[in-house]
Amino acid sequence: MSVQCRKAYVSVNLDVDPEGVFHPRYIRWENGLIFQIDRILYKCRASSKKVVGGGIRYTVLIRGRESYLFQEGSKWFVEAKEI
Repeated sequence: MSVQCRKAYVSVNLDVDPEGVFHPRYIRWENGLIFQIDRILYKCRASSKKVVGGGIRYTVLIRGRESYLFQEGSKWFVEAKEI
Protein backbone atom coordinates (compact mmCIF):
# COMPACT_ATOMS: atom_id res chain seq x y z
CA MET A 1 0.00 0.00 0.00
CA SER A 2 1.48 3.34 -1.04
CA VAL A 3 1.39 6.31 1.29
CA GLN A 4 -0.48 9.35 -0.02
CA CYS A 5 1.33 12.64 0.37
CA ARG A 6 0.37 16.27 0.04
CA LYS A 7 2.38 19.41 -0.46
CA ALA A 8 2.56 21.19 2.90
CA TYR A 9 3.93 24.72 2.93
CA VAL A 10 5.94 25.41 6.07
CA SER A 11 7.76 28.29 7.73
CA VAL A 12 11.52 27.93 7.87
CA ASN A 13 13.99 29.66 10.16
CA LEU A 14 17.35 29.90 8.45
CA ASP A 15 20.76 31.47 8.57
CA VAL A 16 22.28 33.24 5.59
CA ASP A 17 26.06 33.20 5.29
CA PRO A 18 28.16 36.10 3.91
CA GLU A 19 27.96 34.60 0.39
CA GLY A 20 24.13 34.62 0.55
CA VAL A 21 23.75 30.84 0.93
CA PHE A 22 20.72 29.65 2.95
CA HIS A 23 21.16 27.24 5.86
CA PRO A 24 17.73 26.05 7.11
CA ARG A 25 17.70 25.49 10.90
CA TYR A 26 14.05 24.92 11.94
CA ILE A 27 10.80 23.89 10.25
CA ARG A 28 7.49 25.14 11.66
CA TRP A 29 4.40 23.15 10.65
CA GLU A 30 0.95 24.62 10.04
CA ASN A 31 -0.14 23.51 13.54
CA GLY A 32 2.79 25.29 15.21
CA LEU A 33 5.03 22.26 15.84
CA ILE A 34 8.70 23.13 15.42
CA PHE A 35 11.36 20.66 14.29
CA GLN A 36 15.07 21.39 14.50
CA ILE A 37 17.13 20.44 11.46
CA ASP A 38 20.06 18.53 12.93
CA ARG A 39 22.08 18.46 9.72
CA ILE A 40 21.86 19.30 6.03
CA LEU A 41 23.07 16.23 4.18
CA TYR A 42 22.71 17.33 0.57
CA LYS A 43 21.39 20.19 -1.55
CA CYS A 44 20.44 20.03 -5.25
CA ARG A 45 17.87 21.17 -7.80
CA ALA A 46 15.15 18.52 -7.98
CA SER A 47 11.45 17.82 -8.33
CA SER A 48 9.36 16.07 -5.74
CA LYS A 49 8.51 12.48 -6.63
CA LYS A 50 5.47 12.45 -4.32
CA VAL A 51 3.77 15.81 -4.94
CA VAL A 52 3.74 18.38 -7.72
CA GLY A 53 6.53 20.91 -7.36
CA GLY A 54 10.22 21.28 -6.94
CA GLY A 55 13.10 23.70 -6.78
CA ILE A 56 16.05 23.43 -4.45
CA ARG A 57 15.76 20.17 -2.50
CA TYR A 58 17.51 19.95 0.85
CA THR A 59 18.03 16.46 2.22
CA VAL A 60 17.94 17.08 5.96
CA LEU A 61 18.31 15.03 9.12
CA ILE A 62 15.60 15.60 11.73
CA ARG A 63 15.52 13.44 14.87
CA GLY A 64 17.70 10.85 13.17
CA ARG A 65 15.51 10.55 10.05
CA GLU A 66 16.18 11.80 6.54
CA SER A 67 13.58 14.07 5.02
CA TYR A 68 13.27 16.46 2.09
CA LEU A 69 12.70 20.19 2.41
CA PHE A 70 12.03 22.08 -0.82
CA GLN A 71 12.64 25.75 -1.53
CA GLU A 72 10.25 26.75 -4.31
CA GLY A 73 11.02 30.38 -5.10
CA SER A 74 10.34 32.26 -1.87
CA LYS A 75 8.20 29.44 -0.38
CA TRP A 76 9.19 26.24 1.41
CA PHE A 77 7.35 22.92 1.43
CA VAL A 78 7.63 19.33 2.59
CA GLU A 79 6.01 16.09 1.41
CA ALA A 80 3.50 15.52 4.22
CA LYS A 81 1.92 12.11 4.69
CA GLU A 82 -1.89 12.10 4.57
CA ILE A 83 -3.49 10.73 7.70
